Amino acid sequence: MNEHRSDRPANPLQRLRRPAWADQSPTWADARPGIIRAALARALARPSGGWFVVAGSREVRPGRTFGRVVDGREVILWRSTDGTLHAGPGACPHLGAALCDTPVHDGRVVCRWHGLALGPEGRPGWRTFPAHDDGVLAWVRLEGAGETVTDAPVLGPRPDPARSLPTVATVIGRCEPEDVLANRLDPWHGAWFHPYSFADLRVLSAPPPDCPPAEDRFLVEVTFTLGRRLGVPVKAEFTCPDPRTVTMEIVDGEGAGSVVETHATPLRPGPDGRPRTAVIEAVVAHSDRPGFEHSRKVAAAVRPLVAVAAKRLWRDDLDYAERRHALRTAR
Repeated sequence: MNEHRSDRPANPLQRLRRPAWADQSPTWADARPGIIRAALARALARPSGGWFVVAGSREVRPGRTFGRVVDGREVILWRSTDGTLHAGPGACPHLGAALCDTPVHDGRVVCRWHGLALGPEGRPGWRTFPAHDDGVLAWVRLEGAGETVTDAPVLGPRPDPARSLPTVATVIGRCEPEDVLANRLDPWHGAWFHPYSFADLRVLSAPPPDCPPAEDRFLVEVTFTLGRRLGVPVKAEFTCPDPRTVTMEIVDGEGAGSVVETHATPLRPGPDGRPRTAVIEAVVAHSDRPGFEHSRKVAAAVRPLVAVAAKRLWRDDLDYAERRHALRTAR
């Protein structure tokens, strides 16, 4: 039911009363490297089932393929006539033509060089991959040596799809997935590094290096800023469901149940020889306020605004991740 809860204010906005940037309380003493390293090690040890995020579900449209290099392998995604997602190698088995951005006719990828039609059943020299569409993100399963595969990817918490608004944004960094995760597993940097988005940030609890799985989370109190004067205070929880994902879930305050999923997908080295990683971030917004349903109705206008905000954050955070990669690989 779209009713206001009695335990929350009618207006979620609060006036910001924050100090000047240089007058904030330093957080470096709390951001202990050992805590971040231990949280990262636990995340990297979790199974992935062989699954990688390739793109947002909405990016794979009928009639054409979507291509991306994933973990050094060319991959294409496409949809059959009923909308089912499929995945396959990105090179034609005939003479190696690139199949990215290729026409799809009657559910089959048609090579532009000589018209070879390739379907979900594959053919000799062109074996398709398992694909999964969770309604927000499109995944592919690429089997690695010694890794146990699963039928579907591991997903963290998400709000009811019928009452949420998803947006997916992608940026590319010169680093590896672990550098992206290390950035997200350091919540102490938020108000210092992103003062245009966060204020009054406090890490209420951080997992100790030897914590049990049930307590492996960061709990943060933070105010999301709206301009210079107003903000929305919330409590958020950071967890890692797999070795390439950090999920932030709002657990208390306005938009409780909303999540931000940060997925780090390895690509292939760039011309400079340095690795490349796609940061594919899914913001799944939720609210039971009556006005939120209007936002869903104008999603086409809302999504670009959310994507711009996410990319602005990651332009800064990739400086962090790329610097971390440069330092650790120079040792």
